[in-house]
Amino acid sequence: MTKGPVTAVRRDSKVRELQLARRPSPGLQSLRWPLLLAALVLFCCNAIPADGPPIVAPTAPERLKSTSAETANANKPDTPMPKATVLSTEKSEREDASNTEANAALEPAFNSAVKPATTDSYETTRQKEIWYGLVAVGHGAAGFDAWTTRRVVSGGYGVEADPLQRPFAHSGAIYATTQITPLVMDYVGRRMMRSRHALLRKTWWVPQTASASVSLGAGLHNYSVAP
Repeated sequence: MTKGPVTAVRRDSKVRELQLARRPSPGLQSLRWPLLLAALVLFCCNAIPADGPPIVAPTAPERLKSTSAETANANKPDTPMPKATVLSTEKSEREDASNTEANAALEPAFNSAVKPATTDSYETTRQKEIWYGLVAVGHGAAGFDAWTTRRVVSGGYGVEADPLQRPFAHSGAIYATTQITPLVMDYVGRRMMRSRHALLRKTWWVPQTASASVSLGAGLHNYSVAP
C-alpha cells in the first residue's frame, strides 16, 4: 500500500547509470598512457645490463697460483747494490767510526777540570775597573803629597823626612819621584790579580790602597804644618 502514485522505473535507465558509473573520468583517461610509458621505461632500464664487465670471483686454482707467485717473489734474493754505492757506504761508515773515536778521546779532556791556559782568565771586568780607579787615586794622592812637601820645604816650615826624597824636595823633580812608588804598587796589584794563587787574587787591591793611604796621610800632615 502506498501513499501516492508509483512511478514506473525503466530497466534501460538503470543499465545506463551502471555504465556511466563504470566509465573513468576524462582526467584518468589522460594519465593512462603516460603511466604505461613510464612503467615500460623502468622495465627496460632494469633489463639492460651494466657497461662494465661482470665481477667474477676467482676460482680455487687461480687463488693458489697467485699465492705461489707471491711466495716465489718473496724468496728471491735481493738485487746486488752497485759497486760505487757499496764503496761510498763503506767510506761513510769508516768516517763515522773515526769521528766517534775522536769524540771519545776528547770527552775526558773536556769533562776534566782544566786550568786556564793564560792568567787573563782570572781577571774580571769589575776588577779591572777597580784597579783603574785605584791607579787614579794613588797617583793623585802622590801628587798631593809632592805639592804639600814642596810647599813646606820652600816656606821653611820643615824638612823632608824621607831620605830618598830629600834630595828632590827643593826642586820640581819631587813631582816625578813621588809617582814611582804608586807605579810600582800598580804593577804589584796587577800581578796579584792575575796570580795563580787564590789568596793573592783575593788581596790584589792591598798594595795600591796602602800606597794611596800613605801618600794621602803625608799630604794632609804637610798641609796642616804650613799655614
